Formats: sequence, C-alpha cells, structure tokens
Amino acid sequence: MDTRIQSIVIVGGGTAGWMTAAALAKRFANNPINITLVESPEIGTIGVGEATVPFIKEFLKQLKIDEVEFIQATNATYKLAISFDGWKQEGHSFLHPFAGYGSRIDNIPFHHFWIKLKQQNKAQDLDAYCLSSQIARAYKFALPKPNQDIELSSFNYAFHFDATLFAKFLSGYAQKLGVKRIEARVQSVNQNKTNGFVNSLGLSNDQVVEGELFIDCSGFKGLLIEEALKTGYESWTQWLPCDRAIAIPCESNGNPAPYTRSLACEAGWQWRIQLQHRTGNGYVYSSQHISDEEAIECLTKNLEGKALAAPKLMQFNTGMRKQSWNKNVFAIGLASGFLEPLESTSIYMIQESINLLIDNFPNKNWHPQLISESNKILRIRQEKLRNFIILHYYLNERHGETFWDACRNMSIPDTLAEKIELFKNTAQVNVSHLDFFRTNSWLAMFAGFNRIPDYYHPFVDNFDEALVEKEFNTIATGILGAIKGLPTHNEFIQKNCL
Repeated sequence: MDTRIQSIVIVGGGTAGWMTAAALAKRFANNPINITLVESPEIGTIGVGEATVPFIKEFLKQLKIDEVEFIQATNATYKLAISFDGWKQEGHSFLHPFAGYGSRIDNIPFHHFWIKLKQQNKAQDLDAYCLSSQIARAYKFALPKPNQDIELSSFNYAFHFDATLFAKFLSGYAQKLGVKRIEARVQSVNQNKTNGFVNSLGLSNDQVVEGELFIDCSGFKGLLIEEALKTGYESWTQWLPCDRAIAIPCESNGNPAPYTRSLACEAGWQWRIQLQHRTGNGYVYSSQHISDEEAIECLTKNLEGKALAAPKLMQFNTGMRKQSWNKNVFAIGLASGFLEPLESTSIYMIQESINLLIDNFPNKNWHPQLISESNKILRIRQEKLRNFIILHYYLNERHGETFWDACRNMSIPDTLAEKIELFKNTAQVNVSHLDFFRTNSWLAMFAGFNRIPDYYHPFVDNFDEALVEKEFNTIATGILGAIKGLPTHNEFIQKNCL
C-alpha cells in the first residue's frame, strides 16, 4: 500500500501561509502531492514589524527568487542591524549588527582583547570595530564581500519589506507551481471520531476540502491546532509582559535607514522601519502599565511623517503551543506561538518550521517519534529566542520607571541566568546548533548594556599592550575610511534595485 502523503491543506494565507505554500510547492514540484490553501479575504496580514534577519536570503535562494525582483515587488529596503535607543538608559544607543567585531589576534577572539582595553578606557565602544555598524550609522550600504577568516571584512544583511506585498508576491509564485487557492472561511473542522485526526474542512462557500496533512497558518486563533485539537498554550508573560501592539504607517522622509530602530518607551518599545514608500511604526507595550489610548497618543506624537492609516490594535499572549505538531496538524507562524518582533524572529521561525516539516515529512503511518522529536526541536529553538529577548529587558538600567524596574527585577529562566553568569565569569558564550543568535549577537547585548566581565583570556597578557592598542586604532580608522566612498542606502537602492 502506498503510504505517501498525497494531499496537503493549508489554512490561512498571509506571510506564514504563502511562505509555506511556496516552499512546499517548490520542494514537491516533481511529486504527486496536491496543495490547497484556504484563505479568507476578511482576515488581513498582521505584518507586525515587517523586518527580517539574514536567514530570509536562504528562503529566497531555495525558491530561486531573484533578490532584486523581490525588492521591487515588496518595496523593500536593506537591513544591517537593529538600533536599541534608550534601552540601557535615556539617551544611550547601541547596535546589534549582522556581523562580527574586529579580527582575531593569534586565534584569540577579538572581544577578549577589547575587554582588557575597555577596562582601562583605552578602547571605544564595540560598534567602532564593526564595519556593518558603521555603514549602518552612516546611512550607507554596500553588498558584503565575505571573508570567513576575518570578521572585520564580512557582514550580512536582511530586508525590511511590506508584508502584504510579500504575501501577494508569494501567492503568485505558489499558484504558478500548482497550489490551489480557495477564497472562503472555514466554518467547520471535521475530525475522525476514533483518533481525532482532521479529515476535512467545511467552507463558507459550501465546499468540503479533504486532506491528509493539514497546516495551520490561521494566526493567533489557531483554528485547527487549538480550536479543533485543544492542544494547549504555554504563556511566557511572566518574563515578557508586553501584550499589546499599536501599528501606524506614516509617510517616509525619503532617506531610509539601513537598520531597524527600537526605541524604549514608558511601557515597552517602539519600532520604526523605513521602506521605500512609507515608514512602519508600532508601539509594543504592557496594558498593565499604559492604556490603549495613551499608547496611541504616544506613538502618534513620535511619527516622523503624516499618518497613512488609522491606528491598528493587536492583542497577543507571548508564548507557544504545547505542541506545534499534533496528530495530522502542523502549526506554523502565529498559530504555533508568538514572540514580540523585537529581534525580527517571526519569519525566521516560519522558515525553520517549514524546513523541519520538510526534513521530517511524514507518511500515513504518522510515526509518534517523528512528531515528538520535531516538537522537541521547535520548542528548543523558541525557548532560545525567548531567552535572548528577555535579556534585553532584564539588563535595562532605566531606574525609577515602573515597567522597566519590574523587568530588571524579575526572576528569569535558569537557562538564561546560567548564560549570563558564564559570560560574567569567563567571557564565553555557550551556543549550540539550535541557537539562531550566535556569540556576536550576545556580545552586542552584553557590550551594549555595559555588562563587561572582569575576566579575559590570560593569553591576552602575552601581547604588548601598546601594539594591541595601535591595532585597535588601525581597525577603527580603517573602517571609517572604508565607508567614505560608499553610496547612501537610498542611492544604492535607486541604482541597483529599481
């Protein structure tokens, strides 16, 4: 008997639904699998953040989508980093770049030398030794020329884009590969009375759509994974108390920054993301510390241009489903869980979920081990992202502000506490293959919040300090010299992408 899955039904469009449809259609182009996507025109794309991490380029590469074509279709701009303004304290700013710092000296990581010189006030902030950071600060852009041996000369980039246009672009792509789109609402979920598996969906247009594997991309609602299968949800609000977001697009000033701005506010933070045609703005906040009306007023006052739409309010509960894969339903995107867009990880997790599903694709026997191992990996990835985001709040020094005081004094997960202590005592960052944020990202946070350890590798003391200081000055001045001739971010897009 043929045990291969032959029909996949995706519930929900938007970014998650159409990324999933496009990826599966491309991967199974030569396989006898029918893919159907059901989406309702009444449910728009959430599009919170509209920012990505460099992993998005892997998605475009896998689908053989040309970057320039993608940029044109989505009004995209480039992203080199995230700027955290006021997170440590009012008036302070630092960057989290997609890049490393300086270069190794005799195979000893650069940051060990930096720690020693910084302790003696003989080194600049870490950003000064990162090419990507300085390009971003100068509002310039150039494509990197990677060199795996020298951190100084290599950096990475991602994109800011219009999420609605992205979904539309992928919809066209997927349908050309044979994905069947049905425009309707799901009115009923029909399950097998014996094992609870989903058999079919009853739609508002009176159609019944049968399937073998169902993918839930229905957003926060979790139409299949939660409403039908009652999977359960694990809340992380004890560590991440923000539960609201207000979004307002506004006119662009025509000079887009090649980085995302995250501005600390009274009860949360504001994002500012500049696209080609507009600027995306949002206020992520705790409803326990500020009202919706006050949040809207705060965000409206901080727009850089004329508002282009009425404020859009979103409510959320940070956390994840107890299982992303339950029976024959696999949840992707907001249906599987939510982390605020502080580090633009939403689309990354969509990609990882899609890749994991493809790598562990089931047959009709639905092996329990396959499902349990997939759930285990997705949980580990989500928890690691969660810890990195908690770190931003926990390290703040905004004393005397109720929201920020509570974040700084909260009890954090043991796994995060151990990582903080490890760096404090050894200047080491423990990362595994399931960590998206690598050593350089953790360094950006620790250095940005001025959490510099006393310890550095003892071999550092074997080097002539004056020569090391000279090398640091050479790196910093070399970077400034290198960016002088680069085009502005806007000039690069106008010349190469339009």
